[in-house]
Amino acid sequence: MNTKLNLITLALLTSTSFSLMADGYGLANAKTDNIKYDAWKCKGCVIATGTTGTVGVGIGYNSEDDVQSANAFHSSNQTAGKVDADIRYRGSDGYQANVAANNLGMDNGRMEIDVGKLGLYRINLGYRSIATYQSNNALSPYQNIGSDNLTLASNWITAGASSDMPMLYSSLNPFELSLKRERAGLGFEYQTESMFTTYVNFQREEKTGTKITSGSFFTQSMMLPEPVDYTTDILNAGIKLRGDNWFTSINYNGSVFSNNNQQLGFDSAFNPTFGAQNRGYIALDPDNEAHTISLLGQYNDSITSLSGRLLLGQMTQDQQLTQLGYSYSLPADSIDAKVDITGMTLKAVTKLSRAWRLTGSYDYNDRENNTQIEQWTQISISDVTGKVRDNTPYDLTTHRAKLSTDYRISHGIKLDAGYDFRRDERSNQGRETTDDNNVWARLRLNNFDMWDMWLKGSFSKRDGSEYKASESSSAEQNPLLRRYYLADRDRTQIEARVNHSPMDNLNVDFGVRYALDDYTNTQIGLTESKDTNYDININYMINDDINASTFYNHQIITSAQSGSANLNIATWQAEIEDTVDVVGAGLSYNNLMDSRLRLGVDYTYSDSDSTTQVRQGISGDYGDYFAKVNNINVYAQYQATEKVALRIDYKMEKYLDNDDANDIEPDTIWNVMSFGNLQHDYTAHMIMLNVSYKL
Repeated sequence: MNTKLNLITLALLTSTSFSLMADGYGLANAKTDNIKYDAWKCKGCVIATGTTGTVGVGIGYNSEDDVQSANAFHSSNQTAGKVDADIRYRGSDGYQANVAANNLGMDNGRMEIDVGKLGLYRINLGYRSIATYQSNNALSPYQNIGSDNLTLASNWITAGASSDMPMLYSSLNPFELSLKRERAGLGFEYQTESMFTTYVNFQREEKTGTKITSGSFFTQSMMLPEPVDYTTDILNAGIKLRGDNWFTSINYNGSVFSNNNQQLGFDSAFNPTFGAQNRGYIALDPDNEAHTISLLGQYNDSITSLSGRLLLGQMTQDQQLTQLGYSYSLPADSIDAKVDITGMTLKAVTKLSRAWRLTGSYDYNDRENNTQIEQWTQISISDVTGKVRDNTPYDLTTHRAKLSTDYRISHGIKLDAGYDFRRDERSNQGRETTDDNNVWARLRLNNFDMWDMWLKGSFSKRDGSEYKASESSSAEQNPLLRRYYLADRDRTQIEARVNHSPMDNLNVDFGVRYALDDYTNTQIGLTESKDTNYDININYMINDDINASTFYNHQIITSAQSGSANLNIATWQAEIEDTVDVVGAGLSYNNLMDSRLRLGVDYTYSDSDSTTQVRQGISGDYGDYFAKVNNINVYAQYQATEKVALRIDYKMEKYLDNDDANDIEPDTIWNVMSFGNLQHDYTAHMIMLNVSYKL
């Protein structure tokens, strides 16, 4: 009875309110002067204010001398310190701040600070360091490594072969091959209560280190340590406008790259040959700029969503050409490179019914090379040919169109299908036009209790215009050769994934993928490729305190290739097999010692292997490559007090690889002076102690 009376009363009040509003008694005309707003308090709507989060410091010790272990341990120093933080501040007036730091102070660390007032403005400061290490056992007789002027000892004795250099081994000094990047940025965003928002972000990245390059004098070559000292400035800015169901913005993106070393000079370690040259020069990465302006828009209603983008950009490079050691006049002081970019994207999503949705998109991208064309003198090993050749501008225009639909057949059964088309139009290359047509379908089932699975299949075909090997597009001059990214290709691919939870505390996830690429009309080049991949992940919550997990991933890629030794039909074949296996397991035990102690261990093992077999009358292995890596992390975390926690980590990495390309002594090849053996075989250990404080 009470329920019925309440419903009747609500209906009467609702109908009365409409009539009152029609007579000018709506909420907009309500008398609010005498209302005591202070008495209206939502006890369940309390917003937490103040400072919360954690801050911690750590110190670690690394026992390994091989610098590559720093890629796993995030530090190349024997003793390393770090700062971690996750701090949040919320003020009652809308002001807020966030501070996040991870491994700050180590070779791979980051920090980000966000401050501002909700709905008004936001200031962001960021810093990140990234380092990659290759070797600290590279050997070279050159002096001034790290500079743009490599010299040999003043009393260096040249020879016709590297094995005959009397001072080679006595002059070798180890140096490090590594690259380090430091990236710092500042951003600002301003919002208004209306539809207007603007932002500007600036970022500077400095990249330093040493990498491998080579210099040659006719048939003789030397591996050289190339200095890296780059600076890249990136600026992003834009204005955003938004409405109830629409959004638009105009954006600018610009980058300026500068190399503090314009060229690398080096002495020849070999006897002077033609022209009696004993010093050479290499032009290094040139300064360049890139600028783009884009216009974005989006519209949504309850049924359809429309979005689009227009983009205009230009890339330029106008650095002065290196002429040292080149005794012939150049047609220009710089190449004055210029590339114009035009892009457009359109996308529409609409609901045909509650169960049926249709999506379509079109992308257009045009890269037009407007670099000035000049005639350049060609140089061969023996002498100056006297012939000239124009620099070739390469243009690329890409069209992409996609149409897909998804239909919910019933509860827990969904079907997706689509068609993708891509056309590439190239200039001055072996094939002017290539077309990719791809059809695919996916069926998903999750209407079974504790099961979620899907199956996807696709078939694509690439063909195009007539393939022509010309002097401007091909240096090999074999009309039967097909570059794999231009050649006709049929690709068949199937994927499946199954997720099963037989119990509330057990989850099993399994996936498999198989792809076959058949280069149907290729006689010289890549003729076939198969890619098989499967993985399984298991997570088991043994009880409320113990959790165990494991995973395994296997991938094998086999490729077939044909080649010619006489610039005609195929005379040899090669089979390449690349295999990667990764397995891992983890175990954690929580709530020990009155819920103060947590113990855990994580282990991963990866094994990658590559073999190449060549057949030319008889079969032979081209060489075997492998890399085997064991990683283990054992940790214990103890809650000493309500606010202070201690954690200790023990990490171990056992690394072994074999690569014939890195197993070359400085004088193994008579006309090459190398960096020596760059392979790795080590077992590294690291102990890290962390102390964290809860604010």
